[in-house]
Amino acid sequence: MLIEFRGHGPASVIRMRIRSLALALTLMTATAAPAAAVIGGTESATPYDFMVSLQYDSPRPDGHRCGAVLIAPQWAVTAGHCANTPNGATAGVPRGWKVRVGSLDTTAGGEVTDIDKFYRRHLSYNPPGEDIALLHLREPVRAKPIRLAGSSPAVGTPVRILGWGAASTGCDDFADPKCFPGKLREADTEVVPLDRCWDDDGSTLPLCVGRTDPPVGPGTTDSGGPALIRSGDGWALAGTVIGPGIRGADFPDMYTDVAKNSAWIDGIVTGTDVPPDAPGPNVEGTAAVGECNGAVVRAPVSRPEDPALVLTNGHCVPSGRPAPGKALIDRPADLPRPVTIAGRDGYPKASARATRLVYATMTGTDVALYRLDKTYAQLAREGAKVFRLTTSPMRAGDRLLMSYASGRPKCAIEAVAPHLREAGYQQDAAVRYAASDTCVSRPGLSGSALLSPDGNTVMGVNNTHNRDGESCTEGNPCEVGRDGTVTAVKGRGYGQQVHRIAACLTKGSRFDLRRCGGKK
Repeated sequence: MLIEFRGHGPASVIRMRIRSLALALTLMTATAAPAAAVIGGTESATPYDFMVSLQYDSPRPDGHRCGAVLIAPQWAVTAGHCANTPNGATAGVPRGWKVRVGSLDTTAGGEVTDIDKFYRRHLSYNPPGEDIALLHLREPVRAKPIRLAGSSPAVGTPVRILGWGAASTGCDDFADPKCFPGKLREADTEVVPLDRCWDDDGSTLPLCVGRTDPPVGPGTTDSGGPALIRSGDGWALAGTVIGPGIRGADFPDMYTDVAKNSAWIDGIVTGTDVPPDAPGPNVEGTAAVGECNGAVVRAPVSRPEDPALVLTNGHCVPSGRPAPGKALIDRPADLPRPVTIAGRDGYPKASARATRLVYATMTGTDVALYRLDKTYAQLAREGAKVFRLTTSPMRAGDRLLMSYASGRPKCAIEAVAPHLREAGYQQDAAVRYAASDTCVSRPGLSGSALLSPDGNTVMGVNNTHNRDGESCTEGNPCEVGRDGTVTAVKGRGYGQQVHRIAACLTKGSRFDLRRCGGKK
């Protein structure tokens, strides 16, 4: 039962050296968090009016997340994967995003304002040459914008790159100013042949910029920063940082070609071709429970004045998994952070502290229940979604929804496995997802609730998948039939039954195994 770290926000994944985890997955699998201060560069001596630090949901103490570039008094352009909302909307109103414009420093100087609207060109970042987003500033700034390059720069064109990201390779301590300086850095390099970054697949192609030896290019949290070319006695914007290409090397790096995206940019900035809001899927009720997903649930016996309960996987218990054949009952809660409950748009609607670990086991099923310091009535007043807890088992053929932070895909139960074994644990009547479904189990989705088609009842909980094709080992569950036949298929995902839990609950959100035939 490999713990599948769910990561409730971009900060949870950007410790990767690569520029963007979401982008890297897109490029490597053709299916988001920031890219890489400028590596191979020097500290800038004078500010650039148009240079922007985009700041939200960052692991860095200075709040910097990505670079951006001012292209009009109230508009900035950045990488598409820098404009991430919890539910993956392509256009809408973000929360807590701000920019600092025209300063050398991420924490002082320049002009500061909020972002009140954003537009991403695509939900995914493929083709990579269209990994681009526009940010609308709440108030216009006095800083002088940069103009866009009128055409794509040729191979060999000199380029200047700017950024506040990692200043060297191997940096992973966001609090270390030597690794992640708060002062702007710059480097001069050039456009190189595209085949050093990307295959010519006929899509809107990116630019390839930088040098391998010695390395020159963007570092972590430089995504969205500029590639500048000379225009008279000033600069023009040729591209913005995407990240590493498919060649597997850190340098050179891909940049969007703004000339190839100019029609899309101009249509929005001028107001002549503005895409409608695309709010993304409704993910109301998805809870962040430690490093896993979860959902607030109530049983038939639950009363409004009872402390609320949140359900997740037993393997998500931070203090350690319950041993095979054992359960953890009525213990101090071990969650380091409050449980947050998402609204429709994925942003937190309410939060509460876990006070007790009511019950957790990985035997028979894989579940954990935490009692919160707020009642169902209190959460309802805050607008948080509370789900009914099923009293019926899931069966083959059932249609479900999986509830996780950035989506609510549809699931079909292909089969019910009599037993599921993994690394010494056994669950019974585990459900297997249909292979052709959009509902999958993978790292980041542990504890995700399996919902009834109307989205109101928790029918089960997602828990594991076969990662490598091995049989019954850690991260590679196997099915055991009634006749003892063992089957293990790489990629198969599974969820667990929860219908027996409701009978064990009493008033006051207490758990009594004797009520449901168990033993303490």
